[in-house]
Amino acid sequence: MKILLSLILLVAFVNVRGQKIEYFPAELNLQPYIANFLEPKIGFQFTAGKNDLRLDIGTSRDILHYENSEKEKFSFGADFFTYSRLRSESDFHFPVDAIDYLFGINFGYKKKISDLEFGARFRISHISTHFVDGHFDGVKREWRYGREPIVYSREFFELMPYLRFKNTRFYFGLTYIYNTTPEYFGRGIYQFGGDKFFPINAISLITPFVSYDFKLTKIHKFTGTNSFSAGIKFGSPTSSGLSILLNYFAGQNVHGQYYDLKEKFTSIGINLDI
Repeated sequence: MKILLSLILLVAFVNVRGQKIEYFPAELNLQPYIANFLEPKIGFQFTAGKNDLRLDIGTSRDILHYENSEKEKFSFGADFFTYSRLRSESDFHFPVDAIDYLFGINFGYKKKISDLEFGARFRISHISTHFVDGHFDGVKREWRYGREPIVYSREFFELMPYLRFKNTRFYFGLTYIYNTTPEYFGRGIYQFGGDKFFPINAISLITPFVSYDFKLTKIHKFTGTNSFSAGIKFGSPTSSGLSILLNYFAGQNVHGQYYDLKEKFTSIGINLDI
């Protein structure tokens, strides 16, 4: 047993001929795409002009990093997200209308050549969604908006390559849904976007940014969804920090229980960046 424990500790951080294996690193190999809603977030967004609040409690953690040179890195990790729709009531009450769950695993790769960086993230994930007690009107004894709970779940593969030059990153994505309820969802989701940071040399820990994401999904017919974010990040652009952002969203509702509704709104939020 002592020998086994010694071996585990020995391989926990190995550096041989430029190769390095690190378990449970502090930072992600690939940073989340800011305007893409299906990313690890810890924070909230208030919708302007509506009694609507989105609360995110989710994280991605890399379990393993492998470097075969100083410029190339592979990773393996796990994702666990919840994103909820709430409303505000008196006495500081926030009934939960709907909540979505995501969990899965991911693989990442990136390589740097001078100021150029390229890579990709591959995810295998499951999503399910549910109405919560805040969706039920206790006075009228009925579901709000006439919408009763449905069974909604999907399992999918997602591949999202990217290209970064200095502080600008572009990406495109392809999602294949291999199992879905309801069954009439389109199997493919097509996506592209980007983000750009504007470092302030005199104040290196305060960085303005803009980000855009577009998705093309099919529910009976193809529909485009646009998401644009702009804000300020406190911390390094490529690591954890805190962001204050303004978001404009137009397209398919992100919550599975409202999958067939389109919406358009502007929101302001705070996110504790992973």
